[in-house]
Amino acid sequence: MKTPRPTLLALVPLLALTACGPGAVPLDPAADAANPLCAYAMVALPSSLAGLTQRETTAQASSAWGEPAAVVLKCGVELDSAPVSDPCTSVNGVDWILKPADPQEAEAREQSAQGTWVAQTFGRTPAVEVTFDAQQVPSSTLLAELSSAVAQIPQQQQCTNLADSLQDLPSSS
Repeated sequence: MKTPRPTLLALVPLLALTACGPGAVPLDPAADAANPLCAYAMVALPSSLAGLTQRETTAQASSAWGEPAAVVLKCGVELDSAPVSDPCTSVNGVDWILKPADPQEAEAREQSAQGTWVAQTFGRTPAVEVTFDAQQVPSSTLLAELSSAVAQIPQQQQCTNLADSLQDLPSSS
C-alpha cells in the first residue's frame, strides 16, 4: 500500500478551510443570459461595488456583492415593452427604471428609500436587472459604479418623461 505524499497531506487542511467560505450565491439565470452581449457587460463589472466585495453566483450572466449578498445583478432579463410609469433616471448615460421590489410598495403613493429595490435598464437589449438593499447601498452609488459595465450593451431607446413627451406634440393652433 502506497502512503500519501506529504504535499497532498498539507493540502487537506487548506481545502477544508476553503469549503467553509461563503460559497456561490444560488441564483437562476435570466431568460436571455446566454446572449453574447451579456458577456461584454459581465467582464466589465467592478470587483468591488459600494465597498462590497464581488461574489460568485451559480447562474450564467449574474453577479453578487456583499456577504450576505446586498446586491444581485442579472443580465438577460426580459422586460415588458409597454411604456412604464415608474421613475426613470439616467446615470452616466445609462437609463434605469427604479422601483421597490415589493409590488404592493411599488403601487403605494409614497415610497420609502429603504428596503429592497430593483433597477432595470431601459432601452438596452438584453436588459440588466439589479436587486439591492437600499439600506446598505445607495442607488446613486450603485448605478454610477455599474454604468460603465452596463454601457457595454448598446442603447436603442432613451427614457422620456411626460413633460418631454408633451413638448414634442404638435400644437393645435
